[in-house]
Amino acid sequence: MSLFWQVDFPALLAAGLASGLCALLGNFLVLRRESLLGDAIAHAVLPGIVGGFMLAGALAASAMLAGALAAALIAAGAIEVVRRLGRIEPGAAMGAVFTVMFAAGVFMLEQAAARNLHIDADCVLYGQLEDILWLDAPDIWALPREVWTLASVFAAAAAAVLLLAKEIRLAVFDPAFAAALGFRPGLIHLGFVLFVAAATIASFEAVGSILVIAMLICPPAAARLMTDNYRTQILLSVALGLGSAFAGYALAGVAPALLGASWSLNAAGCIAVVSGLAVAAAALSGPRRFSFAGAAASLDRG
Repeated sequence: MSLFWQVDFPALLAAGLASGLCALLGNFLVLRRESLLGDAIAHAVLPGIVGGFMLAGALAASAMLAGALAAALIAAGAIEVVRRLGRIEPGAAMGAVFTVMFAAGVFMLEQAAARNLHIDADCVLYGQLEDILWLDAPDIWALPREVWTLASVFAAAAAAVLLLAKEIRLAVFDPAFAAALGFRPGLIHLGFVLFVAAATIASFEAVGSILVIAMLICPPAAARLMTDNYRTQILLSVALGLGSAFAGYALAGVAPALLGASWSLNAAGCIAVVSGLAVAAAALSGPRRFSFAGAAASLDRG
């Protein structure tokens, strides 16, 4: 079996699934103007991931996923408590909570190292796509665990978006009308937050708990600058996410070689860079850039 199928294909598959999944869910963060929520969840799950590892004493997927999900729920509750008790805007509450929880996660990483529990901090924070290998190719059941996890979450998220398309759309654009129709937008929003947490957790081994933020926000933001059609935006953002994944992975290996270097770049980092460049390109040449500029100008005049 060729080296591509054993080394590059599983990494590309994991990158594509992670980017497509995050782009799909990130649309609703962007449309609800809750992009910071994705940042908060990505940072807040770190102590849960490390806590699950410390309890299991190894890279046990079930323990780390359970810990991360618990941390996401705690963060969601803490944000609401801080917002109500402090009487501050949601963005400020999110910033306070995820900063504290991320600091706690970094501290726990140091404690794990002190106890000789070998967890790679760089892998947790920035991902390590290069370590996702399919040594038993072409046995499909031997695909890496990370690929199966991402595929499962992607399938569940896509099914939820398709089956609850009308309810989600109403909850995003007109929560009051959705409540009047009996759709319970609060419950829909909670389910969506849990899906974002699951996507962040499933993606962390591939792209890390930091760089996943770029995959959640950049493709939907770029798509938003290119269209004002709801369905087109969702499809376009997923396409941009997949394109960024493949282009970033290729860039990580090709760019240093073109410069005559013998080393390679972090693949997840290159994917994040390509995602950011997509937003920059859409901001400079996207058909909806003028409407955003006009809105900003009217705010300045006010």
